Amino acid sequence: MKEALFYKKLKENTVQCQLCPHFCVLKPGERGKCRVRENQDGELVSLVYAKPCAVAIDPIEKKPIFHFQPGTRSYSIGTAGCNLACKFCQNWTTAQVRPEKVRYFDMEPEKLVEEAIKSNCSSIAYTYNEPTIYYEYVLDTAKLAREKGLKNVMVTNGFINPEPLKKLYPYIDAANIDLKAFTEDYYKDVCGAKLAPVLEAIKLIKEIGTWVEITNLVIPTLNNDLEKIKEMCKWIIDNLGKETPFHFSAFYPAYKLLDIPRTPPEFLEKARQEAMKLGLKYVYVGNVVTKSSNTYCPKCKKLVIERVLYTTNNLTDKGKCKECGYQIEGVW
Repeated sequence: MKEALFYKKLKENTVQCQLCPHFCVLKPGERGKCRVRENQDGELVSLVYAKPCAVAIDPIEKKPIFHFQPGTRSYSIGTAGCNLACKFCQNWTTAQVRPEKVRYFDMEPEKLVEEAIKSNCSSIAYTYNEPTIYYEYVLDTAKLAREKGLKNVMVTNGFINPEPLKKLYPYIDAANIDLKAFTEDYYKDVCGAKLAPVLEAIKLIKEIGTWVEITNLVIPTLNNDLEKIKEMCKWIIDNLGKETPFHFSAFYPAYKLLDIPRTPPEFLEKARQEAMKLGLKYVYVGNVVTKSSNTYCPKCKKLVIERVLYTTNNLTDKGKCKECGYQIEGVW
């Protein structure tokens, strides 16, 4: 266990966690909504430091991140716990449980970085569950990884307070942020969170200089209002830029939403077309087999990256379209 960062000591050994917008107030023995940060005799500790329960080597495209070092491999880890309670959680067997309910690896930051290098990975991805809740582990690992020449990637819900964000993200090279929907009601009723802090966090991550991509999981009957999706797209253009890659992802019944059907591919394609009409340059469809996972040059419309099982990169070394020389936005 490791003492947590970003908490305030109150009276009678009570503490307030200040890592995320829940601001959990905890008496001795109590844990936050994330299940992994506990008040032990007036000190807030992380119960998952250096204890990943999921370790794998993934293509960077699986995150999904399409415009950052395409074709490379990312050493990917996750722990138990999450600071959201999404009813559709795809990784609920680890993200929605207490850490003592899962098997884990003992992997200190030095060991993690060493394994990533030995595995010929270009980056370390903090993913699977919400990496914000194992903040101290991410921060220590990211600093060491940066020293060793590795990139750091966050796959996150963006539900984090500004001060911890500002301390961590200078070490994060790329982030895919899951923007669940574009209404406060959805965040409250389906995810147990708030939208406004996520939007502020996304803007701040962009300002810091981290490469940002956005994912939206489209769930029939819950967040498939095309007008709200268009509002989301306009917000991305106005606050992040039209070059920001945007991923529409298909929903499959999981966890507490087993009675909702999977997302029709036709709707995802329609949403993609509307997003591109509004001005977004790079819009993708995921979780289904489609050509809409390819990257096309915004200028000449030629295929520049084909993604079918494996990534074929047709860019020049400097990320330019071979056909017309257009500079494709990203980190190549």
